[in-house]
Amino acid sequence: MARLTLLLPAASRFAGVALPPALAQALGRADRARAVPGEPELLARHFDLRPRGWPAAALTRLLDAGENEARGATWLRADPAHIRPDINGARLLGVGANLGMDQADVDALLPVLRPLFDDAGFMLDAPHPARWYLRLPAGTPLPAFAPPEQALGDDVFEHAQRDDAARRWRVLESELQITLHNHPHNAARLASGRVPVNALWFWGGGDLPGAVSADAATVYSDDPAVLGAARLGKLQGMPRPHSIRSKVLRWSTCAVSANRARCLSTGWRRRPRAAKRFSILPMACRSRCTAVSAGACGAGR
Repeated sequence: MARLTLLLPAASRFAGVALPPALAQALGRADRARAVPGEPELLARHFDLRPRGWPAAALTRLLDAGENEARGATWLRADPAHIRPDINGARLLGVGANLGMDQADVDALLPVLRPLFDDAGFMLDAPHPARWYLRLPAGTPLPAFAPPEQALGDDVFEHAQRDDAARRWRVLESELQITLHNHPHNAARLASGRVPVNALWFWGGGDLPGAVSADAATVYSDDPAVLGAARLGKLQGMPRPHSIRSKVLRWSTCAVSANRARCLSTGWRRRPRAAKRFSILPMACRSRCTAVSAGACGAGR
Protein backbone atom coordinates (compact mmCIF):
# COMPACT_ATOMS: atom_id res chain seq x y z
CA MET A 1 0.00 0.00 0.00
CA ALA A 2 1.19 3.52 -0.78
CA ARG A 3 2.01 5.84 2.09
CA LEU A 4 1.38 9.59 2.06
CA THR A 5 3.06 11.83 4.63
CA LEU A 6 1.92 15.44 5.02
CA LEU A 7 4.39 17.72 6.79
CA LEU A 8 2.28 20.58 8.13
CA PRO A 9 3.03 23.83 9.98
CA ALA A 10 2.19 24.27 13.63
CA ALA A 11 -1.55 24.05 14.33
CA SER A 12 -1.51 27.69 15.47
CA ARG A 13 -0.99 28.77 11.85
CA PHE A 14 -4.25 27.22 10.67
CA ALA A 15 -6.12 30.11 12.35
CA GLY A 16 -9.45 28.29 12.34
CA VAL A 17 -9.38 27.52 8.58
CA ALA A 18 -11.61 24.56 7.77
CA LEU A 19 -9.74 21.39 6.77
CA PRO A 20 -10.40 19.79 3.38
CA PRO A 21 -12.78 16.84 3.98
CA ALA A 22 -10.28 14.13 2.97
CA LEU A 23 -7.60 15.53 5.27
CA ALA A 24 -10.09 15.99 8.12
CA GLN A 25 -11.14 12.35 7.75
CA ALA A 26 -7.53 11.17 7.88
CA LEU A 27 -6.66 13.33 10.89
CA GLY A 28 -9.83 12.19 12.64
CA ARG A 29 -8.25 8.74 12.84
CA ALA A 30 -5.01 10.13 14.22
CA ASP A 31 -2.93 8.74 17.04
CA ARG A 32 -1.30 11.60 18.91
CA ALA A 33 2.41 11.57 19.68
CA ARG A 34 4.88 14.20 20.84
CA ALA A 35 8.19 15.26 19.32
CA VAL A 36 10.53 18.23 19.45
CA PRO A 37 8.67 21.19 17.84
CA GLY A 38 10.03 23.34 15.04
CA GLU A 39 10.18 23.15 11.25
CA PRO A 40 13.90 22.28 10.92
CA GLU A 41 13.45 19.55 13.54
CA LEU A 42 10.40 18.23 11.70
CA LEU A 43 12.21 18.06 8.38
CA ALA A 44 15.28 16.44 9.93
CA ARG A 45 13.08 13.62 11.23
CA HIS A 46 11.85 12.77 7.72
CA PHE A 47 15.06 13.38 5.76
CA ASP A 48 18.04 11.44 7.05
CA LEU A 49 20.98 13.80 6.52
CA ARG A 50 24.59 12.79 7.19
CA PRO A 51 25.75 14.52 9.29
CA ARG A 52 22.48 15.18 11.08
CA GLY A 53 20.80 18.58 11.02
CA TRP A 54 19.03 20.83 8.55
CA PRO A 55 21.52 23.22 6.87
CA ALA A 56 18.93 25.12 4.83
CA ALA A 57 21.44 27.52 3.25
CA ALA A 58 23.60 24.71 1.83
CA LEU A 59 20.54 22.83 0.55
CA THR A 60 19.09 25.87 -1.23
CA ARG A 61 22.55 26.72 -2.60
CA LEU A 62 22.61 23.29 -4.24
CA LEU A 63 19.26 24.07 -5.84
CA ASP A 64 20.41 27.51 -7.04
CA ALA A 65 23.95 26.71 -8.16
CA GLY A 66 24.47 22.94 -8.31
CA GLU A 67 26.15 20.40 -6.02
CA ASN A 68 29.73 21.00 -7.17
CA GLU A 69 29.48 24.70 -6.36
CA ALA A 70 27.83 24.02 -2.98
CA ARG A 71 30.58 21.68 -1.77
CA GLY A 72 33.68 22.74 0.13
CA ALA A 73 32.28 25.73 2.04
CA THR A 74 30.00 26.68 4.89
CA TRP A 75 26.90 28.55 3.71
CA LEU A 76 24.73 31.06 5.51
CA ARG A 77 21.61 32.70 4.12
CA ALA A 78 21.77 36.49 4.32
CA ASP A 79 18.36 37.37 2.93
CA PRO A 80 17.11 40.94 2.37
CA ALA A 81 14.82 41.93 5.21
CA HIS A 82 12.58 44.73 6.42
CA ILE A 83 12.64 45.57 10.12
CA ARG A 84 10.28 48.21 11.44
CA PRO A 85 10.99 50.04 14.72
CA ASP A 86 8.10 50.40 17.12
CA ILE A 87 7.61 51.67 20.65
CA ASN A 88 8.69 48.35 22.16
CA GLY A 89 11.63 47.47 19.88
CA ALA A 90 11.96 46.49 16.24
CA ARG A 91 9.90 43.87 14.40
CA LEU A 92 10.84 41.65 11.49
CA LEU A 93 8.06 42.21 8.94
CA GLY A 94 9.46 40.69 5.77
CA VAL A 95 12.29 38.51 4.46
CA GLY A 96 13.34 37.51 0.95
CA ALA A 97 10.41 36.65 -1.28
CA ASN A 98 8.03 38.55 1.04
CA LEU A 99 9.66 41.80 -0.09
CA GLY A 100 9.03 41.43 -3.83
CA MET A 101 12.75 41.35 -4.64
CA ASP A 102 13.89 41.50 -8.25
CA GLN A 103 17.18 41.65 -10.13
CA ALA A 104 17.21 45.46 -10.04
CA ASP A 105 17.34 45.28 -6.23
CA VAL A 106 20.27 42.86 -6.41
CA ASP A 107 22.17 45.04 -8.88
CA ALA A 108 21.68 48.15 -6.75
CA LEU A 109 22.30 46.79 -3.25
CA LEU A 110 24.71 43.89 -3.53
CA PRO A 111 27.78 45.90 -4.70
CA VAL A 112 27.64 48.28 -1.71
CA LEU A 113 27.17 45.46 0.83
CA ARG A 114 29.91 43.12 -0.37
CA PRO A 115 32.83 45.22 0.97
CA LEU A 116 31.41 44.98 4.51
CA PHE A 117 32.17 41.25 4.49
CA ASP A 118 35.54 41.37 2.75
CA ASP A 119 37.61 41.91 5.90
CA ALA A 120 36.04 38.83 7.47
CA GLY A 121 36.85 36.74 4.41
CA PHE A 122 33.18 36.15 3.57
CA MET A 123 31.72 36.40 0.07
CA LEU A 124 28.19 37.71 -0.42
CA ASP A 125 26.25 36.83 -3.58
CA ALA A 126 22.67 36.39 -4.78
CA PRO A 127 22.03 33.75 -7.46
CA HIS A 128 18.31 34.31 -6.80
CA PRO A 129 16.87 37.77 -5.96
CA ALA A 130 15.12 36.45 -2.84
CA ARG A 131 17.93 34.12 -1.70
CA TRP A 132 21.23 35.77 -0.75
CA TYR A 133 24.21 33.82 0.58
CA LEU A 134 27.42 34.23 2.49
CA ARG A 135 30.16 31.79 1.55
CA LEU A 136 32.32 31.09 4.60
CA PRO A 137 35.43 28.96 5.07
CA ALA A 138 34.43 25.33 5.65
CA GLY A 139 33.76 24.59 9.30
CA THR A 140 33.20 28.22 10.35
CA PRO A 141 31.38 28.19 13.74
CA LEU A 142 28.06 30.01 13.62
CA PRO A 143 25.53 31.16 16.21
CA ALA A 144 22.10 29.52 16.23
CA PHE A 145 20.36 32.07 14.01
CA ALA A 146 16.54 31.96 13.98
CA PRO A 147 14.87 31.00 10.67
CA PRO A 148 12.53 33.67 9.23
CA GLU A 149 9.35 31.65 9.79
CA GLN A 150 10.18 31.55 13.49
CA ALA A 151 10.96 35.26 13.80
CA LEU A 152 8.47 36.98 11.45
CA GLY A 153 6.32 39.46 13.36
CA ASP A 154 8.49 39.23 16.48
CA ASP A 155 10.77 41.76 18.09
CA VAL A 156 14.15 40.91 16.57
CA PHE A 157 15.83 41.29 19.98
CA GLU A 158 13.91 38.23 21.17
CA HIS A 159 15.92 36.17 18.67
CA ALA A 160 19.28 37.92 19.02
CA GLN A 161 22.19 35.68 20.04
CA ARG A 162 24.32 37.03 22.87
CA ASP A 163 27.21 34.60 23.11
CA ASP A 164 30.80 35.36 22.07
CA ALA A 165 30.31 33.79 18.61
CA ALA A 166 27.51 36.27 17.90
CA ARG A 167 29.47 39.44 18.70
CA ARG A 168 31.02 39.88 15.23
CA TRP A 169 27.62 39.30 13.64
CA ARG A 170 25.99 42.02 15.73
CA VAL A 171 28.65 44.45 14.50
CA LEU A 172 28.02 43.39 10.89
CA GLU A 173 24.26 43.77 11.33
CA SER A 174 24.70 47.35 12.56
CA GLU A 175 26.98 48.26 9.63
CA LEU A 176 24.55 46.72 7.15
CA GLN A 177 21.59 48.62 8.56
CA ILE A 178 23.42 51.95 8.38
CA THR A 179 24.51 51.31 4.77
CA LEU A 180 21.03 50.24 3.66
CA HIS A 181 19.27 53.07 5.48
CA ASN A 182 21.30 55.62 3.49
CA HIS A 183 21.00 53.90 0.12
CA PRO A 184 18.95 55.82 -2.50
CA HIS A 185 17.57 52.62 -4.01
CA ASN A 186 15.27 52.27 -1.03
CA ALA A 187 13.60 55.56 -2.00
CA ALA A 188 12.86 54.01 -5.40
CA ARG A 189 11.38 50.95 -3.69
CA LEU A 190 9.13 53.17 -1.58
CA ALA A 191 8.03 55.09 -4.68
CA SER A 192 7.02 51.79 -6.29
CA GLY A 193 4.94 50.78 -3.26
CA ARG A 194 7.47 48.38 -1.72
CA VAL A 195 9.01 48.59 1.72
CA PRO A 196 12.72 49.38 1.98
CA VAL A 197 15.36 46.71 2.43
CA ASN A 198 16.98 47.85 5.68
CA ALA A 199 18.66 44.67 6.97
CA LEU A 200 19.94 41.23 6.07
CA TRP A 201 18.57 38.26 7.98
CA PHE A 202 21.16 35.56 8.74
CA TRP A 203 19.90 32.00 9.07
CA GLY A 204 20.20 28.38 7.94
CA GLY A 205 23.96 28.03 8.28
CA GLY A 206 25.92 24.84 7.69
CA ASP A 207 27.77 22.61 5.24
CA LEU A 208 26.17 20.54 2.51
CA PRO A 209 25.50 17.03 3.87
CA GLY A 210 27.46 14.10 2.52
CA ALA A 211 24.28 12.11 1.89
CA VAL A 212 20.48 12.34 2.19
CA SER A 213 17.99 9.50 2.37
CA ALA A 214 14.26 9.27 3.01
CA ASP A 215 11.50 6.68 3.03
CA ALA A 216 9.68 8.61 0.32
CA ALA A 217 10.50 8.22 -3.36
CA THR A 218 8.67 11.43 -4.36
CA VAL A 219 8.48 14.75 -2.52
CA TYR A 220 6.07 17.59 -3.35
CA SER A 221 7.06 20.95 -1.87
CA ASP A 222 7.56 24.63 -2.65
CA ASP A 223 10.29 24.90 0.01
CA PRO A 224 13.64 25.32 -1.81
CA ALA A 225 15.54 23.59 1.02
CA VAL A 226 13.28 20.55 0.80
CA LEU A 227 13.71 20.40 -2.98
CA GLY A 228 17.48 20.74 -2.51
CA ALA A 229 17.49 17.82 -0.07
CA ALA A 230 15.43 15.78 -2.52
CA ARG A 231 17.90 16.50 -5.33
CA LEU A 232 20.89 15.58 -3.16
CA GLY A 233 19.18 12.32 -2.16
CA LYS A 234 18.27 11.49 -5.78
CA LEU A 235 14.57 11.66 -4.88
CA GLN A 236 11.85 12.87 -7.21
CA GLY A 237 11.36 16.49 -6.07
CA MET A 238 8.34 18.32 -7.52
CA PRO A 239 6.36 21.51 -6.78
CA ARG A 240 3.16 21.01 -4.84
CA PRO A 241 0.27 20.24 -7.20
CA HIS A 242 -2.44 22.84 -7.58
CA SER A 243 -4.85 20.42 -5.90
CA ILE A 244 -3.16 20.87 -2.51
CA ARG A 245 -2.57 24.63 -2.64
CA SER A 246 -5.37 25.33 -0.20
CA LYS A 247 -5.16 27.74 2.73
CA VAL A 248 -4.52 24.80 5.03
CA LEU A 249 -1.79 23.14 2.98
CA ARG A 250 0.00 26.10 1.41
CA TRP A 251 2.95 25.62 3.81
CA SER A 252 3.00 21.84 3.56
CA THR A 253 5.38 19.28 2.14
CA CYS A 254 4.04 15.95 0.88
CA ALA A 255 6.07 12.78 0.61
CA VAL A 256 4.74 9.72 -1.20
CA SER A 257 6.42 6.36 -0.90
CA ALA A 258 6.09 2.87 -2.43
CA ASN A 259 5.16 1.96 -6.01
CA ARG A 260 2.27 4.42 -6.14
CA ALA A 261 4.68 7.37 -5.94
CA ARG A 262 6.83 6.19 -8.81
CA CYS A 263 3.77 5.55 -10.95
CA LEU A 264 2.40 9.05 -10.29
CA SER A 265 5.65 10.84 -11.02
CA THR A 266 6.04 8.93 -14.29
CA GLY A 267 2.50 9.86 -15.25
CA TRP A 268 3.20 13.56 -14.67
CA ARG A 269 6.19 13.52 -16.99
CA ARG A 270 4.44 11.72 -19.83
CA ARG A 271 0.92 13.10 -19.57
CA PRO A 272 0.95 16.71 -18.28
CA ARG A 273 -2.81 17.08 -18.66
CA ALA A 274 -3.34 14.30 -16.17
CA ALA A 275 -1.85 16.57 -13.51
CA LYS A 276 -5.02 18.67 -13.56
CA ARG A 277 -7.06 15.63 -12.52
CA PHE A 278 -4.61 14.41 -9.91
CA SER A 279 -5.40 15.19 -6.27
CA ILE A 280 -3.16 14.19 -3.40
CA LEU A 281 -5.82 14.62 -0.72
CA PRO A 282 -8.02 11.66 -1.75
CA MET A 283 -4.90 9.53 -1.32
CA ALA A 284 -5.20 10.30 2.39
CA CYS A 285 -8.28 8.08 2.39
CA ARG A 286 -6.96 5.39 0.02
CA SER A 287 -3.42 5.17 1.40
CA ARG A 288 -1.72 4.85 4.71
CA CYS A 289 -1.51 8.53 5.65
CA THR A 290 0.61 10.29 8.25
CA ALA A 291 0.15 13.98 8.99
CA VAL A 292 2.86 15.62 11.07
CA SER A 293 2.79 19.19 12.38
CA ALA A 294 5.79 21.39 13.09
CA GLY A 295 4.23 22.18 16.46
CA ALA A 296 3.18 18.70 17.57
CA CYS A 297 2.89 15.34 15.90
CA GLY A 298 -0.18 13.31 15.01
CA ALA A 299 -0.41 10.27 12.78
CA GLY A 300 -3.55 9.39 10.88
CA ARG A 301 -3.91 5.91 9.40
